[in-house]
Amino acid sequence: MLKTFLVFLKLGLTCFGGPIAHLGYYRDEFVLRRKWLDDHAFADIVALCQFLPGPASSQIGLVIGLHRAGWPGALAAWLGFTLPSAALMIAFAYGIDAAGPLEHAGWLAGLKVAALAVVAQAVAGMASRFCTRAITAGIALGGAVVILASASTLSQILVLTLGALLGWTFFRHETVPEIAGATTGRLHIPYGPRLGLVLATAFLLLLFALPILAAATHNSALSTFDTFYRTGSLVFGGGHVVLPLLQAGVVHPGWVGEDKFLAGYGAVQAVPGPLFSFAAYLGAVMKPHPNGWLGGLWCLLAIYTPAALLVFSALPFWETLRRQSSARSILKGANAGVVGVLLAALYRPVWTSAIHSPKEFLLALAALGLLVLLKWPPWLVVASSALAGACFLSG
Repeated sequence: MLKTFLVFLKLGLTCFGGPIAHLGYYRDEFVLRRKWLDDHAFADIVALCQFLPGPASSQIGLVIGLHRAGWPGALAAWLGFTLPSAALMIAFAYGIDAAGPLEHAGWLAGLKVAALAVVAQAVAGMASRFCTRAITAGIALGGAVVILASASTLSQILVLTLGALLGWTFFRHETVPEIAGATTGRLHIPYGPRLGLVLATAFLLLLFALPILAAATHNSALSTFDTFYRTGSLVFGGGHVVLPLLQAGVVHPGWVGEDKFLAGYGAVQAVPGPLFSFAAYLGAVMKPHPNGWLGGLWCLLAIYTPAALLVFSALPFWETLRRQSSARSILKGANAGVVGVLLAALYRPVWTSAIHSPKEFLLALAALGLLVLLKWPPWLVVASSALAGACFLSG
């Protein structure tokens, strides 16, 4: 357990670049260097975690920790990989609270411009992957229209649900490609299907019971846990999707101001580890209790709980699940809906909050060029944008 923790702690301190880059770090560390598992088993874990909602790189870490050292290893892997970025984001939350009024801060304007460039790159990349047909492109564009036309915070859930239904309608009869060999057997899974069903039931009970309990008790801690749990349950397609879901959950009710929200989203691009550490920042800066460092840990626990329940419940059934054409068709539609959700967020709140003058637009183009053309790492683009904003966008 201790060795697992230390290995993942090193990764949590050095893994820059987002979920896709994390896969490369993981393969180098666990397949090539330490040989904790082979390439087939690693590919199997990646496929499972890409299939499920949640933060893929963190879920992969949970499975590798489980394989290596059982349940204590899974906990050690999560703590090691998550705590460095969470601590940095909570520290940033205290710093931004001490910085005073943010209305004319140039560095903040630079962070918001960096967030625009990062989200634009994510939209383009996800669209090229998930919207390769007219049907999936239509789901994405229609979803963006629904969200932008609606004032309801439930519009994102509606778009993801409709996307999943349309995917099942149009793609369920497609042939599932042959998958070479059963690789789940190479993983050490210290439990069977019965516990998997218990964990799946717990996931669903929390998903439906938390909103009822929060509404009945008017307890701010329960309401916060419900918001972040629901977000963690619906993140298909990558960590960037937390942006619109959390924006609906914490900005619309007035828990976090839009300036602080986008500043944190820009800052989380510059730290190593998972993007879900954004939840720790939001928990620390939000108005309802708990807040501060305790609120950060509370929100972090809430957003990761569904990811853990889902991946551990699916492990014993993965060989059967991934061969079902209906399951794959639902995923295709949901992923196209995700592109629509992120496309709507690119305009509101990201564009509307970041771009107010030609200077900000030029800085956004420069940041996007650094990301796409020169392949700069996101943390360096964020730092450069904040510095440029402090120099040219103050006042």
